Amino acid sequence: MEQPKKSQSCELYSSKKEIHNYHGVVHSVISQSKEDDQQLNGTLSLIQQSDKVVIEWRPNDVSIDTECQEDTEWALVNTNTRTRTSSGSVDAALSKLQVSITLNDVKTIKVSNKKNKLTFSLKDNKQKVFFFHFGNVIQFLEELRTLVTLKRSHHDSNLYFVQDKNAIAQSFSDLTLVDKGGDTVWDIVGDLKRRPYETTLSTFSKLTELLLYRNPETRPEGAMVEILTSLSSTDGCPEVDDSYHFICPVLGPRKLEPRGAPLSQDQWEKAKDEEGRIINPDQIKEIIFKGGITPSLRPELWKYLLSLYPWNSTRKEREEILNEKSEEYKRMKAQWSTMSADQESRFTFFRDKKSLVEKDVNRTDRTMPFYAGANNPNLELLSHILMTYVMYNFDLGYVQGMSDLLSPILAILANEVEAFWCFVGFMNIMYHNFDEDQSGMKKQLSQLHTLLTAVAPDLATYLDSHDSGSMCFCFRWLLVWFKREFTLEDVNVLWEVLWTGLPCSNFHLLICVAILEKEKSKLMTAGNGLSEVLKHVNDLSYDMDLNDILMRATAIYNQLDQSSNLTASTQRVLGLAHDLMSPKQSKSESEDVIEEVNIDTSMMENGYEKSIEFNYF
Repeated sequence: MEQPKKSQSCELYSSKKEIHNYHGVVHSVISQSKEDDQQLNGTLSLIQQSDKVVIEWRPNDVSIDTECQEDTEWALVNTNTRTRTSSGSVDAALSKLQVSITLNDVKTIKVSNKKNKLTFSLKDNKQKVFFFHFGNVIQFLEELRTLVTLKRSHHDSNLYFVQDKNAIAQSFSDLTLVDKGGDTVWDIVGDLKRRPYETTLSTFSKLTELLLYRNPETRPEGAMVEILTSLSSTDGCPEVDDSYHFICPVLGPRKLEPRGAPLSQDQWEKAKDEEGRIINPDQIKEIIFKGGITPSLRPELWKYLLSLYPWNSTRKEREEILNEKSEEYKRMKAQWSTMSADQESRFTFFRDKKSLVEKDVNRTDRTMPFYAGANNPNLELLSHILMTYVMYNFDLGYVQGMSDLLSPILAILANEVEAFWCFVGFMNIMYHNFDEDQSGMKKQLSQLHTLLTAVAPDLATYLDSHDSGSMCFCFRWLLVWFKREFTLEDVNVLWEVLWTGLPCSNFHLLICVAILEKEKSKLMTAGNGLSEVLKHVNDLSYDMDLNDILMRATAIYNQLDQSSNLTASTQRVLGLAHDLMSPKQSKSESEDVIEEVNIDTSMMENGYEKSIEFNYF
């Protein structure tokens, strides 16, 4: 069969091997006059050219024919419209904007705190700045790690020094760390990076001898010490380099304990002093965690769990708080409810959010008695609260799925003002689920993979090898905290259990692990790939025993908590690693360490979660 001819634009790149393309990358063209600065959208590529690697950015308008590009059908955010051009019709001015950086010319790479911008500092003291629309900066850095050594600065966790592998190899050769005829230098370096727990200690013994015991006059200095230090440190390595897939913690026996009784009216009244303060909130939370809350007490207790009322507030103070919050709510509601149609016509953000709220409210929990029937006034309350939240949180506004989080709260409290402020408290917990770049969801899915590897390594390995290591089939579970998986009464119990914050941070991830482990044999059925796994997970909806799942999740936590050899990554996810952080470590450093990158997020980067979200909403 005759092969189709490549376009002329493809032929221009026939001598290049494109390793990976990143679409929707904005290049900031900095001029001497700030008024002339330009923000141009385009595609950033890693390209292998003979013996060198080039970072190349091309504006969309001069992008090569789409036949040469990746399929972006599932992209979360559409890039600017591309015009297909041949090499003869490319505008000369735009062609000059193309950026080509040889990797060897890069001195440092700076990552922004939001992980959406990279600044390349070159050896000629020039800078190149790129913004990533799709939030795949981490993936880009991981691609770079396969091509060049990146050493994180000890003073700035977001700054990386680019080190020449040839220079490092020569330094190892000079140190005679590798015997002739044995493994190559990079065989050993690669093993140290990939499998630090399995690699033999012979190399490190030589490093120790060199650094500590030999004559100081012959000890390697300067950059070489930094290189050796970096090899023995995981500070600049992604979590996957800890080889958790190969060495798993030894867990003790798992003991399932029955759930307790819900918090009773008598227990609640005895927990208050004469002025209405809660004497021992930790004890109350413990009871709620083990058994939930008697339904008649929920309208009162949820206001504490969702931070409307402080636990140590008196009755008088709570009355004052509610009065202040009522006035504040009325002011914010008036800001949008009194807006004229003419004003709305010039306020695109508000108009779009209002349209989305109206659409979602009309299909949220309509089978619940509280929201059933046409012209139900409670639907109007639901809409008013969500629109007022748009005024309260301009940065986030309203995102699909938030109506699912508000609905049970309003149904329990049946009060517009109280429901709004409790919803605010809930969103303070959940807001990262609705990040525009979905970095919060990706991080949780990665953390879930870390926990699953510790508890059920065989299942984690199976999922990795069957295109399911991204854990994206758990997207709906995490996005709205199992709202679509259990009955309303079960959801009420589950949420109040999670609101206690016990027994650890990210207990909701252990609930996921408990469900997946229980379904392990079915998930690992021969031939099951992502589609089959996703279907099975969706079919579990409304067919799970919440008490059993909570008992399993609690037992798993106790196993992990009592284990003496948990990986640092697992400890961090559960909040058990307080002693691992140096008192001098900056907040940005600790957050960067906690970030998980030990799963393949390529499917997520290409918008896989978008297809799932549309299925759910």
